[in-house]
Formats: sequence, structure tokens, C-alpha cells
Amino acid sequence: MKKQLIIALAISISAFSFAQKKELKAVEKAIKSNNFAEAKTALAIVEPMLGSLDEKLLSKYNYLKGVALYANGAGSNADIDTAIEFLNKAKSGYKVEVGQIKNDMVNKILDKGNKAYEAKKFGAASEYFEKLYNLRKQDTVYLYYAAASAVSAPDYDKAIVLYEKLKDLNYSGIEEKLYAVNVKTNQKEEFPNEVLRKASVGAKTHNNPTNEKTESKKGEIIKNVALIYISQGNNDKAIDAIKDARAEDPDDVSLILSEANIYYKLGDKDKFKELLELATKKDPENVELQYNLGVISAESGNTNEAMSYYKKALELNPNYINAYINSAALVLGKEEPIIDEMNSLGSSAADNRRYDVLREQRQNIYKEAVPFLTKALEINPQSINAAKTLMNIYSVLGETDKFKAMKAKVAEIGG
Repeated sequence: MKKQLIIALAISISAFSFAQKKELKAVEKAIKSNNFAEAKTALAIVEPMLGSLDEKLLSKYNYLKGVALYANGAGSNADIDTAIEFLNKAKSGYKVEVGQIKNDMVNKILDKGNKAYEAKKFGAASEYFEKLYNLRKQDTVYLYYAAASAVSAPDYDKAIVLYEKLKDLNYSGIEEKLYAVNVKTNQKEEFPNEVLRKASVGAKTHNNPTNEKTESKKGEIIKNVALIYISQGNNDKAIDAIKDARAEDPDDVSLILSEANIYYKLGDKDKFKELLELATKKDPENVELQYNLGVISAESGNTNEAMSYYKKALELNPNYINAYINSAALVLGKEEPIIDEMNSLGSSAADNRRYDVLREQRQNIYKEAVPFLTKALEINPQSINAAKTLMNIYSVLGETDKFKAMKAKVAEIGG
């Protein structure tokens, strides 16, 4: 009896194993025909038998399940997530095959992510980029893209989770770019790898190879984290986030500016200005900093200080048009109290004399503003604001020929 039982049991196990192999072969056949629905049906038949599968067959099942769910990229987002899980479990037995499928996944998901981003479907783009990161944990740039897309969606709850992951990974986003100068065009061109650049330099189509590192994205990440906290009404967390970052790198100008922007957002212009001044000391050649200090000084009513900053900005960049426009605005701002007094005067002889004095002062203000506006229009001949203001000034000054020329200029621009 015992012998018969053993034989019967062996026959049962053998038949069971045969059924498993048969169904898995059916799955393979369906996959080869791109009939993924049929493959899933066949896999469902195998599922009750999973507990009895040996390691080799289980690895095969996991691999085929991943392939069927992926469906050459046609699977849903949820299916692709599950497919990755199954493929990861099958990797030991199908290392090459899984690697090839994952490469295909990366290419197709990246294409979908880019298209979604270009179509401004930022939520979908964020999902695709996050999947790419889950496929290739070493490519942390995809996690950064996912976070940035979530901000654009906007999906701040998701963005903050992704940004916190980036912070935990100490992500900087610094990359080394490879360049060489095209001999024909004399333009610097980027190369995807050293092999291609070396070949181009060797062929003498390019020369002067250089390596350049991109700027760190830490400041941007911290700033976005802080701004999200601000949007959620969590100002304390926002300030803590930026202070933690600055504690690690107190000389990082981008972090100083990020903190300055947070205080500006909070309406604390004094703290904003204080941090801008600190950033300027660390980067005295930064024209944007000088200009922004001029703007905040002007907003605070410190016109002389503002003009000093605009002057410094123009010393650093003589073609910085906004500094010319704002300098003219500062000068023209001085006419307001003069106009108010002119309008308050009566018709007595004393009032008339005072009126003439004030009119001359007003004309002198206009004459002081003209060089700034003229230079701005020279830098940007399409600046309608500069052209219109000059036209009005020449009208008040009684300079008819210049008024007519500027009127024609305004009409030419389309104002």
C-alpha cells in the first residue's frame, strides 16, 4: 500500500509540474504574438500553483508576468509599476532579458514623460519621471524632474515628498558637461561622451576641448520646498528649511538668495534687503544683485541709495536696460511734489514767479531723465515705454522736432 501511494503521489506531482510548464509555454507563445490579454489569462491559471513552483519556474513566472503587464509599453501606469516589481523578482534568472526590457521601458517612459511635459500635462509628466527614477535609482535627475513637474502641476503635496527625498539623497544636480569648439562655425558644442569628443578632436573638426560643471540645484530645491511650505501656511518650516541648507554651506550665494526670496514673499523687505546685501558682498560682480538692491531701495523710498545701486549695475553691464529705465523713473519721480505745488498756486504775481521757478525745476528733471531713456531706446529700439516717455518729455520741453521724431518712432513700434 505504501508503495502504491508513493507511486500515485509521484505521478500527481509530475502531472502538476507538467501543467505548470504547459501554461507557462502558452504564456510565452501569447507574448511572442503580442497577445498580452491571452498571456494574462494563461498566467491566471498558474497563480493557484505558485506555492508549488520550484525556483526556476517561479523566476520564469515572474519574468513572464512582468512582460505581460508591461505589454511593450502599452500597459497602464499601474500595470507598469506592477511589472517592474515582477521583473525585479525575476532578475536572478533573467538578468539579460530584464535588463533589455528595462532599457526599453526607460526609453518609452522618458518619451511619454517628455511629451506630457511639452503638452503641459505636468501631473502625468511627474508620474512618468518618478517611474524612471524607480527603474534606475542611480539616475536621481529623474526624481528631480518628477518633483519639478509636480510643482508645475501644481501638486504641492507630492512635490514636497519628492523634494524631501532629494534632500535626503543630498542631490545637487551638478553635472560635468563636455565641450569642444567646431572649427567651421567657431561655436562651442556639447558632446554626449568623451569617446565622441576625442574622435572629433582627432578628426580636426573640433578643437579646444573643455569640461564645465553645471550649477548646483540645491538652492532651487530648498527654495521650492520653502515656497511650498509658505503656500501651505507653514512659514516656520519654510525658514527652517532654508536655514538648515545655509548652515551646511553659508557661502552659497544661491541659498542666500533663496532665503532672501522667502522673506520677500513673507513681506519682510528689510530682511530681504539685508540678505541681498550679504549676497552682494560675496558676489560683488553680480549685476542682478545690484539691480535688485536698487529696486528694493526705491520701493523703500531711498532714492539716492537706489540710484547708487543702479549706477553700480550699469558699471558692471553698460547695456543693462532695466537699470536705465528705473534710473529714469527715479528721476521723473521727483516731479510729483513740484506738480502738486504748481497746481496749488493762485494767480498773484508772487504765485506766478513761483510757478516759473517750479516749471524750470520740472524741465530740468525731464532733461536729467532724457539720457537714461535715450540709452534704453538705443539698447532696445522696440522699447515702447522709453519711446512714449521721451515723446511726452519733448512735448513738455517744447522741442518740436524731437517730439515729431519720437512720435513717428512710437507709431513705428506700434504704440
